Amino acid sequence: MPTPPSTRSVKIDSDERGGWSSDRPRRDGAPPRPADLAVRGRVLSPTEELRYSPGSLLMVVSGSPQDRDDFTLRMIEDRSSVLSLDKVRGLLAGRVPDEEIEERAAELLDAAVLKRLEAGETVVVPAAGVTAQEREHYVRMAAPHRRPCHLILIEATRDRILDDEAHTVLNKLRSALDAGQLGAEGFNTSLRLGGSSIGQLNRIAFRPAPRDD
Repeated sequence: MPTPPSTRSVKIDSDERGGWSSDRPRRDGAPPRPADLAVRGRVLSPTEELRYSPGSLLMVVSGSPQDRDDFTLRMIEDRSSVLSLDKVRGLLAGRVPDEEIEERAAELLDAAVLKRLEAGETVVVPAAGVTAQEREHYVRMAAPHRRPCHLILIEATRDRILDDEAHTVLNKLRSALDAGQLGAEGFNTSLRLGGSSIGQLNRIAFRPAPRDD
């Protein structure tokens, strides 16, 4: 893990916006290319406090759903900002047929995320999986609204990762994060936490930095 810096707080400035440009139709009549999400990304080191600008999109990714949820529950004060498939599935249980829950949950989650992004409100998404496709889905939702995007990877021991295929995907994500390459996915900042470094982080705040009087 990276050596903790001497400073004990990291501030992510409000001017760090997601990259976005209008889709341009191709001259040959083919569908427009997806907008380039790339931004200038920073790799953060473990610290006591993380301060993100209000209205950010934060994705929490882990190979262990339990570790992901424990971290999110401990760190995110505003529970209304946390939007997850598990939460929506729970709300739908017993209200819609079982075979429709997954599709309906995805639709409702997207609608809730989009509503908060449009209103300039903070969104925290505990990722359902570890794939780049899922991350891109939410970053593309944030990009038109120029919301800064951030990612935290929570490391898990091998025995807590339920999906064997996830090991390979996580290795690629870990390597890209450590190399500072997640800006290409649209993440302004990324942070990897595991072992003792998880305990170093005591607070995640979504508010502007204090003014110097």
